[in-house]
Amino acid sequence: MTRESSLRVPDCTKDPERNHGYVSMLFRLILIVCAITLFIVVLFLSLGKMRLSQIGTHILAAFIYSALISVPSMFLLDWIGHRDQGRYPRLIFLVYALALTCTATVGSLAGGVGLEVARIIPPSEYWLEFRGTLPFAIVISLMIGLSLTTYETLRFKLQATTLELRTRQVEQERAYKLLAEAQLSSLESRIHPHFLFNTLNSIAALIPSDPQRAEDTVGKLASLLRFSLNANPSGLVPLGQELKIVRDYLEIERTRFGQRLRYDVAVPETLIDAKVPPLALQCLVENAVKHVVAERAQGATIQITGSKDSGRIELEVIDDGPGFSLDAITPEHGLGNLIARLELLFGEAGQLEVTRAGDKTVVRISFPA
Repeated sequence: MTRESSLRVPDCTKDPERNHGYVSMLFRLILIVCAITLFIVVLFLSLGKMRLSQIGTHILAAFIYSALISVPSMFLLDWIGHRDQGRYPRLIFLVYALALTCTATVGSLAGGVGLEVARIIPPSEYWLEFRGTLPFAIVISLMIGLSLTTYETLRFKLQATTLELRTRQVEQERAYKLLAEAQLSSLESRIHPHFLFNTLNSIAALIPSDPQRAEDTVGKLASLLRFSLNANPSGLVPLGQELKIVRDYLEIERTRFGQRLRYDVAVPETLIDAKVPPLALQCLVENAVKHVVAERAQGATIQITGSKDSGRIELEVIDDGPGFSLDAITPEHGLGNLIARLELLFGEAGQLEVTRAGDKTVVRISFPA
């Protein structure tokens, strides 16, 4: 609710939730006025400043003063809190104290008029009543007003902290879900009949002629499956680990495509320990293999590069295919999942871009180092 709307009477037929907030504030005002009235009566009785025979008159007088001081104080403190608390966090209680002193003074002046109207005091005693009431009004306003303000400030901070924690928890759960979906997608692509059978057929064909390479391919397949299942739940893995999986995947596919699949990895050693989203680079490479290498008789050349500039890491997968548009990518697609994970991990600082450089397609992910 905005600061301006909190002072307007809402239309309950259009906004029941705002109307509920207004009723709640009205109930709190009545409760505060009654509580302050009772406090003043008990205080003056204990100090011997009123007689039991006049308790009804004193209760009415205390109620008039409480209403005329506490209601404006509550709205004024609420307005100051919304307007100035973020600007002057260390001086805000001094501002509150000055505001309460002002409302106590104005309320005492108005209260004297109210007592005259109610014929509790004659007009000739107005200023005498004001001078006698003002010190008590200021002290009671400061004591109760600052206490309630401190309580409300701590309560709102607790609510804000709780909301922030819940928001982070929801985002973390969503990140885990997206990572699980990426792992499942990666695993499904590994055990997809075409990929699995082609890999196993390639291994079988290698056993008589090149048993060592066949054994290495089995190891790479096992490593790829293991990484797909056990990617770091925290959301980031060393780039060196990601590159190993990418090379394993490319070597497995190379047993199938042979010289149609050509690749080059040019990532500086200084980036090996950089943290990257798991299966991010592998997702880009797999997309190039599926949609460029597999669909062209001449195959394709895939280049993998990495750089760090101005505190950002950029990883690129470059191929000589026809390219594509991110507008056609759905959330269920592997790249759609990657976009969502980058957003969760890095916010607007995480980006996935597709550009053309001459006759080559450049797919780039970038994020803070």
